[in-house]
Amino acid sequence: MAKKPGNRSGAGPARSGASGRPAPAPTGAAPAGRAPAGTAQLTTSPAAENATYPGQGLGLPERGPGSVASMPRRILALFIDWLLSMLIAYGLTHSQFWTIAVFAIEVYVLTATTGFTVGKRLVGIRTVRTNGGLVGFGWALVRTVILLTVIPPLLTDRDLRGLHDRASDTVVIRV
Repeated sequence: MAKKPGNRSGAGPARSGASGRPAPAPTGAAPAGRAPAGTAQLTTSPAAENATYPGQGLGLPERGPGSVASMPRRILALFIDWLLSMLIAYGLTHSQFWTIAVFAIEVYVLTATTGFTVGKRLVGIRTVRTNGGLVGFGWALVRTVILLTVIPPLLTDRDLRGLHDRASDTVVIRV
């Protein structure tokens, strides 16, 4: 059965007054149910649109184990991982030039195999696929490459998922 454009609720088009004609769209607005031309429409499930807390649309609890990890925990884990990478790079090469490479390898391998990095383990958070499984090597690579670009991870949605999480279909949860 084909859906009528702009008729998501099944209640019919909006009517204006007694004339029975459809109400005109505001100037510059797209028809109901469509994104304006030239823009991307990021949609989520109806449950996610009405979510009152991060992770509700993904079926995660509001608090406790399995809930979406807060930004302060994530940032603390990131700083711990970066500091550890600096120490390892300096210890192996007597130069901090290799810090980014050590950091990338740590995040990639540990996220792919366990979902934890050292920092995440210490602050009690973990990266998992939205279906609950391990991230795996392919998606961990996508996630790590995007993470290394710095800005996309800061662009989060209502579930506190950065672009690197959305691209790899992952979420960071509390343990």
